[in-house]
Amino acid sequence: MKIARYQIAFAILLAALAGFLGALAADRWFATSGQTGLHDFVHEQLELTAEQDARLDQLEERYAIETAQRQLEVRRANAALAAAMDSEHQYGPKVSTAIDQVHTSMGELQKATVRHVFAMREILDEDQQREFDRQVARSLTGAPPE
Repeated sequence: MKIARYQIAFAILLAALAGFLGALAADRWFATSGQTGLHDFVHEQLELTAEQDARLDQLEERYAIETAQRQLEVRRANAALAAAMDSEHQYGPKVSTAIDQVHTSMGELQKATVRHVFAMREILDEDQQREFDRQVARSLTGAPPE
């Protein structure tokens, strides 16, 4: 039965890793390796007016709340996946359903992030939007700063 214990431990580790990767997916939008996070870029590089800055702060507060809720949903889905894997010890119907829920939760987190990015863009003027769009593209593709 040593193999079963290793399989269970591996399954739990895999479920935890999936949750971690979901959280990283959202963070990728705002802080990529070696690059300024998107929020920092907007605040530091785009020369916002006081009104834009205040509106951005409001957006960030709402997004922080929604993100925390979405990340909790991802963690719950991963816990359900771990329980399903522990229950079935194979790729069965419970595991399959739990994986679908993990993907749904992660997708909702990513959608919330994309909605937030577009909401941020709306408060910018045309010149700022062009710079913002370039930064978003660099963040998503991992392209080096110009």
